Amino acid sequence: MDLLSAVPAGAKALMSPAGILGVAVEGVWVSLHLALYPWGLLEDRLDEASHMGVSHLSPAQRGLIIGDVEAAGTPIILVHGVIDNRSIFTLLRRSLRRRGFGRTYALNYSPFTDDITDVAQRLGILIEEVCEQTGYERVHIIGHSMGGLIARYYVQRLGGDAHVHTVCTLGTPHSGSVPAQFVPWPVIRQMRTNSDIIRELAEPAPGCRTRFIAIWSDLDQLVLPQRNARILHPDLRARNVFIRGIGHMSLPVDRRVVNEISMALAQLDHDGSLLSSGVTSIDSTPAWPSRRVEPDGRETRDIEVV
Repeated sequence: MDLLSAVPAGAKALMSPAGILGVAVEGVWVSLHLALYPWGLLEDRLDEASHMGVSHLSPAQRGLIIGDVEAAGTPIILVHGVIDNRSIFTLLRRSLRRRGFGRTYALNYSPFTDDITDVAQRLGILIEEVCEQTGYERVHIIGHSMGGLIARYYVQRLGGDAHVHTVCTLGTPHSGSVPAQFVPWPVIRQMRTNSDIIRELAEPAPGCRTRFIAIWSDLDQLVLPQRNARILHPDLRARNVFIRGIGHMSLPVDRRVVNEISMALAQLDHDGSLLSSGVTSIDSTPAWPSRRVEPDGRETRDIEVV
């Protein structure tokens, strides 16, 4: 699919009431993010990234820690996208802490000196340091945009599934993005639909223990076609979650996204199968839409969050 064929679907989403509101939210958040960006250039300090006290939490939020200490304490690693830094997660980190998740760590990298494989190796080093500091054997990763590809590369190609419980990706071009075809920058080339990285991640990954949740939107202006932000891999236990009317940069601050991440990380068991009441299983068929067969014959499942 080329760029021109991807435009009509995006234009339809843009002209809907949800799309118009999404554009407004995207503009406000991008303006705020630009103001926060300089602060995000500072590196996270591991000894300052844990906030495990419960005095600031409401009784309901304290229930998460009391009911499942491991779920609340499992470290969460945040990986930003290209031409960005950890400031993109400012509001998401605050929201997660309000919900009882006290250990969040952000990985910064430079698109001028690093590529996906380099950052994936650095991610592995950070995870080892976090596990040593916290005593946890596994972590969760939330990756925005290219950050999701970095997380997948670490899990699938560098043995990271032994250390990563869940990967949540937000607007990640899992099947590549058409606009990347027109940008000669090396790290952007890695997100082309036919890049070596995309092909490598499509290779078999038998026995992968990590669970994946891929969140995508019909208003994503950087991942085109937008459905390329879904995970389509026969060996990965993945759930694709559709969020209507939210732009690429706004995904980490959208209420529906935060709720989806929080519910998943709080109530899914070690292997993703033992669930609390009311939580959608990552292995079950969601209500919307029904099973979809891709052009290559693969079956994928999506769920829409409203």
